[in-house]
Amino acid sequence: MELLKKKIVEEGIVLSGQVLKVDAFLNHQIDPLLMLEIGKEFKRRFEGDPITKILTLESSGIAPSVMTGLEMNVPVVFGRKQKSLTLTDDLYVQSVYSYTKQQTNEVTVSRKFLSAGDRVLIIDDFLANGEAALGLANIVKEAGAQVAGIGIVIEKSFQPGADKLREAGYRVESLARIASLDNQKLQFVNESAAEEDSHVQLV
Repeated sequence: MELLKKKIVEEGIVLSGQVLKVDAFLNHQIDPLLMLEIGKEFKRRFEGDPITKILTLESSGIAPSVMTGLEMNVPVVFGRKQKSLTLTDDLYVQSVYSYTKQQTNEVTVSRKFLSAGDRVLIIDDFLANGEAALGLANIVKEAGAQVAGIGIVIEKSFQPGADKLREAGYRVESLARIASLDNQKLQFVNESAAEEDSHVQLV
């Protein structure tokens, strides 16, 4: 997705060989027009699939998921990482390790929002080691529903998540795939670093 890749090049910040910061448009400040285009692209990629629900994680997955839900005309459910006084029982629960935050969260989803008849598209902002997506997929399976696929805004292809998900039999659609962040240079998959890293901010 060229618009997304352009945004990453212009506003992304390479913090290390493992970490890309995109809080200017995705996971702190949000670019609504970009999110709308992301929603349209996910709809295009899953066109014809009878998806009934979108499942994501709070909080960074919510914006692209809501725009995709708007385009697909389906509800969006997000797994909670924080305990809620109003969400205390009848839950699906999965432990999910976050590489970025270096912590494990108990992700919860109310059973009333997922059922055996659902066909679910999982969406997340980043794919690194695949733990979040696998945790959400396990919740879908526990509900007796089907995983239609996994939509990722930014995939770090040099980490094992994408391969892990595909080996588990899931369809993965990533809008931007990063081959490397080595030496504070961003390189997209199948593209030269010289073409893509000239404007990426370095720290």
